[in-house]
Amino acid sequence: MSDKLLTPIEIGLTAAIVAIEAHEPLILTARGSDGLAGLPFGPFDALTHRTFEIGLRAWVEEQAGLRLGYVEQLYTFGDRGRHAEAADTGAHMVSIGYLALTRAADNGVRAAGATFEPWYRFFPWEDWREQRPEIIARDIIPALTQWADEETPETIRALPRKDRVRLNFGLEDAAWDEERVLDRYELLYEAGLIDEARRDGRPAALARKALPALGLSMRFDHRRILATGIARLRAKLKYRPVIFELLPAEFTLTELQHTVEAISGRHLHKQNFRRLVESEALVEPTGVMSTQTGGRPAALYRFRREVLQERPAPGLRVRSRR
Repeated sequence: MSDKLLTPIEIGLTAAIVAIEAHEPLILTARGSDGLAGLPFGPFDALTHRTFEIGLRAWVEEQAGLRLGYVEQLYTFGDRGRHAEAADTGAHMVSIGYLALTRAADNGVRAAGATFEPWYRFFPWEDWREQRPEIIARDIIPALTQWADEETPETIRALPRKDRVRLNFGLEDAAWDEERVLDRYELLYEAGLIDEARRDGRPAALARKALPALGLSMRFDHRRILATGIARLRAKLKYRPVIFELLPAEFTLTELQHTVEAISGRHLHKQNFRRLVESEALVEPTGVMSTQTGGRPAALYRFRREVLQERPAPGLRVRSRR
């Protein structure tokens, strides 16, 4: 047996905590001394918490005053250097990422420096609700095209760079897939087009005189964790009724549509969406009308929980107009 000492490992829990306010998807962040936004993070105490999820819920409630609803483990993020400083010989930090949903309007965040921020500040190319984001054609595609043209036989992976750009950003014959959030982020990272790649010393980023302004960067690898959470939630909408974790107990169909649009980043056809909701039997009328819509009174609905026992994968398989 080798006498070489192994690098100690510490386990942390990182949470992508999502809420909706004013039809915008928000993510809970805390800014450090470097001014960068980061996701809430806390250590796992094996002596205090029986499970990772119990630990996550406990420190989020203690530090931020938030009671989480739906919680799902995403992935274990343990790449070397993700938390390390230069010449750092301390314990290696492995972080277990979580997706969590809450109703921000029902909770007051009490942690100093913690606030909910729109997640499209960090991923502006993902918001297609009004139109195809200008940043894609103006900044992203020209830079990725140049990077793809520089590919050599030594750098070819399973798919050539040009094909990966085409598939991930919906070019030519490829359709935009809203679930490819992480794939798009990692492509930008590999091409050295975002600040995180420069901070990590990626040669492609260091070789560039300047980087395009592609959303706000985050501390450590937290934007990668957030991309993973957004992709998971967008996929989950289609086969689990998680959307109702972000809505009040009673809501209008317009509020439901705006919430689905906010998460998916896609504009939905109103009548098609309502037919889908009716056919899926996910909601039921309360018999009460809302007068807070700013216009004509609208019927209030609630989630019909019986659907969980009626079929194994109740969700909203929405289709965009584009």
